[in-house]
Amino acid sequence: MKILVINAGSSSLKFQLIDMDNEAVIAKGICEEIGGKSGFKFKVPGRPDYAVKTDLPTHAEALKIVLDTLVDEKLGVIKSVSEIGAVGHRVLHGGDRLSGSVLVTEEVKEIIRDCADLGPLHNPANLKGIIECEKIMDVPQIAVFDTGFHQSMPDYVYMYGLPYEYYEKYKIRRYGFHGTSHRYVSARTAELIGNPGARIVTCHLGNGASFSAVMDGKCFDTSMGVTPLEGIMMGTRCGSIDPAIIPYLMRKGELTTADEIDKMMNKKSGMLGVSGVTSDNQEILRMADEGNERAQLVVNMYVHQMVKFIGGYVAAMGGADAIVFTGGIGENTALYRKMVCEKLAFLGITLDEEKNKIRGEEITISTPDSKVKVLVVPTNEELVIARDTLAIVSGK
Repeated sequence: MKILVINAGSSSLKFQLIDMDNEAVIAKGICEEIGGKSGFKFKVPGRPDYAVKTDLPTHAEALKIVLDTLVDEKLGVIKSVSEIGAVGHRVLHGGDRLSGSVLVTEEVKEIIRDCADLGPLHNPANLKGIIECEKIMDVPQIAVFDTGFHQSMPDYVYMYGLPYEYYEKYKIRRYGFHGTSHRYVSARTAELIGNPGARIVTCHLGNGASFSAVMDGKCFDTSMGVTPLEGIMMGTRCGSIDPAIIPYLMRKGELTTADEIDKMMNKKSGMLGVSGVTSDNQEILRMADEGNERAQLVVNMYVHQMVKFIGGYVAAMGGADAIVFTGGIGENTALYRKMVCEKLAFLGITLDEEKNKIRGEEITISTPDSKVKVLVVPTNEELVIARDTLAIVSGK
């Protein structure tokens, strides 16, 4: 069966067409800047990439160009859209009502709508993708939730120390995100080290970043919370801070509205806020190497926070069998991996310096005698979505 994986963002639509007979990517691409000066990129393994500037006012036009290109005589990879057996959709937030991947029904769509206040940037766009696919394609639509993998956390882990009535009225609790990534890399790591019950700390490091403590294949704890803002400092997100900072800044007249607060913490903070220049990790590393003190501060803060989360999760699980790095930064930044492992040497971690230099490949970067295995596993969230879609459609 061929499955189309859709990730509809507020102004973008990413896609992959996957042949589940061999789990091979047939084609993938992205529609960018939907509603603006749009661009469409289309990639097929073994062919030159195709890109064009075009007018995509809404997600409907974006989906149409995707399907038209997939069946195009020159560019296409299938003869008819009817070859696509199902569509799997990435959906950010399922709240506490949806703990796994599900067949999309009217009830499921209503739950996605209800959770829009928990994921205001993503859930409405994710739902648009589903609705537009339903209009064009008469095949099963499957919703795979970013929060799904983390629903195995016990209550004493996901609850906050707030009045309990806020949980009862508004479902304020830790949900966690990047669930498909943490699920994929933890399962793959357990397979690679030959221990299905392993205690694993998964480190998804990109413009957004999160950590998870995984035991026996299930999430025990994770760093993001009600929204993706909590946890480590990120590209433009502040991560966990003293909440009293916000009313303090409001009394000083720096912030006056909820929207200003949200924008400051989500769009103007993190690496961008501290460096004062950029949220691009590679640029920050270059600047730090040239002696820029603010960039060096970003690097030191980032490493320190990583060590705190990893060390805390190792303690919470009573030990660790493996630590795994993934995501754009985790897969490609040897310096961070080296600095983190050096600070965690008390756990018996020893790093293979040569293997650690390898970028973007699946590899064990710890030495054979390291008491805790350290790995790099490139994430594959689309494959997780496709596998769940196939399982639901085939009744497995």
